[in-house]
Amino acid sequence: MEYFPEDLLGAHSKLIMDPVHGGIPLFPHEVTVIDHPLFQRLRNICQNDILSLVFPGATHSRFLHSIGVMHVGERIFLSMVKSYLETRHYKSKTKTSNAQFFAIDYFNKVIRLACLLHDSGHSSFSHQFTRVSSIKKMMSDPDLFKKLWGNQLPDELYESSPDVIEHEHYSIRCAYQLLMDTDVQASGINPIDVLSIMETTSSTPSDLFCEHASHFWEFIVGETNNSAPILVRELLSSIISGEVDADRADYMLRDGFHSSVTIGGFNLDHLLSNLRFGWAPSEPWLGLAVTSKGLSALEDFVYSRYQMYRHVYAHKTALGFDWLLREAINEVLEDQSISDYVQLCLTDLNEFRYLTDNYFWECFRNYARKKPASYAYCIINRVKLEHIDTQYDLGTEQINANKDVLANKLNITVDDVVTCTMNARFSKIRENFNQMRVLVKEPISDQHELKLITEVSSFFNKFTDGTITHFYRKPSVLVSL
Repeated sequence: MEYFPEDLLGAHSKLIMDPVHGGIPLFPHEVTVIDHPLFQRLRNICQNDILSLVFPGATHSRFLHSIGVMHVGERIFLSMVKSYLETRHYKSKTKTSNAQFFAIDYFNKVIRLACLLHDSGHSSFSHQFTRVSSIKKMMSDPDLFKKLWGNQLPDELYESSPDVIEHEHYSIRCAYQLLMDTDVQASGINPIDVLSIMETTSSTPSDLFCEHASHFWEFIVGETNNSAPILVRELLSSIISGEVDADRADYMLRDGFHSSVTIGGFNLDHLLSNLRFGWAPSEPWLGLAVTSKGLSALEDFVYSRYQMYRHVYAHKTALGFDWLLREAINEVLEDQSISDYVQLCLTDLNEFRYLTDNYFWECFRNYARKKPASYAYCIINRVKLEHIDTQYDLGTEQINANKDVLANKLNITVDDVVTCTMNARFSKIRENFNQMRVLVKEPISDQHELKLITEVSSFFNKFTDGTITHFYRKPSVLVSL
């Protein structure tokens, strides 16, 4: 920790060349984490399940996405620090103490690690895995969480066992193991602090975190506050998981780049240059703020994400393949030996590291050779569902009614009509959205004031969440199933 000036200036040990962000530097302790087998498994998990069957370039992995999120997370944090340093130096003439620089360096390293490990618990085919009915049944085991942790669960992480296990819980478990095995504490970082700003945890940061939070608070506000550790923790968490976070920023740019579409693009540099630390002492509130001139970049960011959901993630052929994928996984899990092994992987990290896309691809190939009339055969040979209709914002009864209509028109049974629905998410930014605000400069007083985004922009009221439902006809090879 005594070399913090060099670290903040970029005294890293290695450089990874990324097609999206260019050179991404790594600290020595991050190299050790990345080289761990539990993290290397992410090389064999595709970022977008089987989207490459529609967009051939979309073969990128969770491995490089995780490193990209780490890079963007640091850029978000340090861009706000840089803006604050400029303000302190040129306007308030306030000096930054060594303790404050130590705090900035510590939180930067904590953010980088939390971003790097945020997806470490993804299983085969990313989000599609937990949507498979047979996998859901396995993960509904009330003792699964305890089996996953054994006797290693730190008291600080969870107040009680969660009712439903999601991939975020596995990310925490994998992150904990990675941080313990690589001894990041020797680099001056408390693992609990990294885990405390990741999703699902309810942990209290360490004494070291609280000490740095006090100095960081003085850097931003210029005074002391007993609530500093809680507010700083919420601020750092929002960089990893929020409406404008490092995860979304990376996957939009990366998915758009590899899918060869332009709708996922936005000006990251413009957005970052206009992010600030927002502080409202009357509440108290500490979070991300965007300047008035950067509001257009925020709008572009949110709209680009909305468009990616509508035109890439919810592409009619892509959703059809997702349905076939889930059914193919159900199919191969009928083999008791495969089912038993997957259950073992869900409770044993030594086996979990082998649960990748490649494992199921091999299962699909073996199954397809034996049974050509199968979902596995369709996935291996790219046999598409025949798309017959698309509807928007339908309820369950309306979907079933439309299935009846389509079956009658095509003279087929209702069972041969397949539906896939995706939520076309827009944004959580609504009338009372409080996680991020706009920093508005009053022209007369020359003072800055924080306002709700919807008080400054009407853009977010123009769009709403919706659903896209695609209707398909089963391929002839599947009609008998």
